[in-house]
Amino acid sequence: MPRASRRRGEAARRHADTVRFVLFEARPAGLVFHQLVRASSLTPSQTRSGLAALRDQIAEKGWPPLIWTRLDGYQLGAERAALEKYERAVVKEKLTEIRRFATGTVAPHAAAHPGDKWVRYLVAQLNSIESTLDLIDSTT
Repeated sequence: MPRASRRRGEAARRHADTVRFVLFEARPAGLVFHQLVRASSLTPSQTRSGLAALRDQIAEKGWPPLIWTRLDGYQLGAERAALEKYERAVVKEKLTEIRRFATGTVAPHAAAHPGDKWVRYLVAQLNSIESTLDLIDSTT
C-alpha cells in the first residue's frame, strides 16, 4: 500500500512528470541529482518534491521502480541485479538506523524508566523490526 505523501499537490505532480520524463530519456543510464536538476530545469526543491511525488505515483500505478546509487544517480526501471543491490543497501541502512536509535535513544530511556509501558512496547517492536531486517540482510 502506498504511503500518504504530503506532496500530493498539482505542482508536485507536474514536477514528478518532468522528473520521470527526464529519467526516461536518460535510460538506461542514470542521473546524479545536479544533472537531474539541470536537465529538468527545476529548482533543487522542485526536483526533490518531484522525486517524492514520483515515488508515490510509481507505487500507485505499478510503474518500474526508481532507485538511486552513488555511482549512477537516479535510475528508472533498472535491471534485476541493480534492483537487488539497491534493496539490500537500503535494508542494511535501515538496520543500522534502527540499531543506533535503539541503543542511543531507546535503551537509555528504558534504563531510566524501566516500568514505562510505552518504552517496553517500543523495545519489543524495535526488536521485532531488527530481527526481520537482520533476517533479510543475511539472506543470499
